[in-house]
Amino acid sequence: MPPELPALSWILLLLAAALAGLAKTALPGAATIAVALCAAILPAKESTGLMLLLLMTGDLLAVRSYWHDADPVMLRRLVPSVVAGVAAGALLLQVASDSAIRRAIGVILLLLIALTLLQRHRCAAPGTPDAATGHGTASSRPARLLYGALAGLTTMVANAGGPVTSMYFLACRYPVRAFLGTTAWFFFAVNLVKLPFSIAIGLVNPTTAALAAAGAPMVVLAALAGRALADRMSQRLFEPIVIALTVLSALPLL
Repeated sequence: MPPELPALSWILLLLAAALAGLAKTALPGAATIAVALCAAILPAKESTGLMLLLLMTGDLLAVRSYWHDADPVMLRRLVPSVVAGVAAGALLLQVASDSAIRRAIGVILLLLIALTLLQRHRCAAPGTPDAATGHGTASSRPARLLYGALAGLTTMVANAGGPVTSMYFLACRYPVRAFLGTTAWFFFAVNLVKLPFSIAIGLVNPTTAALAAAGAPMVVLAALAGRALADRMSQRLFEPIVIALTVLSALPLL
């Protein structure tokens, strides 16, 4: 049975679950807002474990929804740096305070947003070598190592990897379905890697599992609604929404 919580805490939990589901199938970046809501209900480490389980529920629906839309080459190339980032994040959780970690992640995310927008502006400028493809330096090996390691680190310590990958895939100029499909498969794999680390250090425990079970139906409903929304969303609308949500998701971490 889930633990007893005040009515307001249950409302925040269900809202966080809905945002987790919506983030998986339509609006990447919304998950970090859900993380902030969970942090208002539980201590930071317990909220991290709860969000991991809610997000993994959404992962299953996202992978099923975008089964054939991912970029497998990009996913394979990101694996080594992401695994290294997850391992570093697990170590960091043992030695650093929650508040210090979150502030550092917030600053990193805002810097990445500025870097990505600058890169996109340069690539879009007429006459630049990458104006036609839009990829610029985003698909280069140093960029993959940087974004992959940061995604692994931030998702391990604060479930905040979504904004990092959102900025990276925007820089790569993925269309909507390819963006959502690659993101879905990426976090499905990353969260599976995170799970044993999270169990080992106590983030996932009977309490967080019970709360996640209570919120799972809301994740499913929101994910299905998000899938319908994504089918009607144009690229012109999708990209500004992702950028705005990424900025909004970084602010609570500061």
